[in-house]
Amino acid sequence: MDLNLAGKTALITGSSDGIGLAVAKGLAAEGVRVLINGRHTEKVEAAIADIGDAAAPAVGDVASVEGLDAVLGAVEAAGGVDILINNAGTGSNETIMEAPDEKWQQYWDLHVMAAVRLARGVVPYMEARGGGVVLNNASICAVQPLWYEPIYNVTKAALMMFSRTLATELVGRNIRVNCINPGLVQTPDWVNTAKELTRDTGGDWQGYLQGVADEYAPIKRFSSPEELADFFVFLCSDRASYSIGSTYFVDGGMKLTV
Repeated sequence: MDLNLAGKTALITGSSDGIGLAVAKGLAAEGVRVLINGRHTEKVEAAIADIGDAAAPAVGDVASVEGLDAVLGAVEAAGGVDILINNAGTGSNETIMEAPDEKWQQYWDLHVMAAVRLARGVVPYMEARGGGVVLNNASICAVQPLWYEPIYNVTKAALMMFSRTLATELVGRNIRVNCINPGLVQTPDWVNTAKELTRDTGGDWQGYLQGVADEYAPIKRFSSPEELADFFVFLCSDRASYSIGSTYFVDGGMKLTV
């Protein structure tokens, strides 16, 4: 299937590893020039070396105004982008009663305001090119929360609503906005967490992850980042031209409601 993506340029936040890196590789394989974002120069450079000539750096912490300005500088240097994928994010661990305001603000800036500010920064480039695509990576936790990460649940729910609202605002400018809510994806964060939790009990981190999959996912396994990336790549393409303002669950049957 020809996705008609060759020659386009994409910015993928949080793309030095995990889901973001898999999406960047998937787009690069379709002939897209990819701007690799992360907070650490060495990780970004390693990802670029992995991808090859199709990749360029966009180093900066998108949760901060200063870091985001640096990323938008890379967008300007690239002549703009056709695709924006807001992927940067991380899980949390707290209770509502005990989490301080500062932690709420940190996650709000990372999961919501980064997407808001990047949209303001890149939409003019998309308009000048005749259109574009914005994809926001939220989470199944936006609608089916896990008890131990209330801040993550709330900010991902806000990102999902932001996606729907932005889609309405931009549809007349030929810019498609959609949201993806993944379930269990075996990212480096999940692996590191599993190794930490099993360090003193034999180190069977694979068994720990299998237990999580058995409990939450009817498919009884985690997705690979590459499986999820294929869905992102498709939604970036003209083959998904009628998909606007939607939220797609890629969760192995994890969501329990219709």
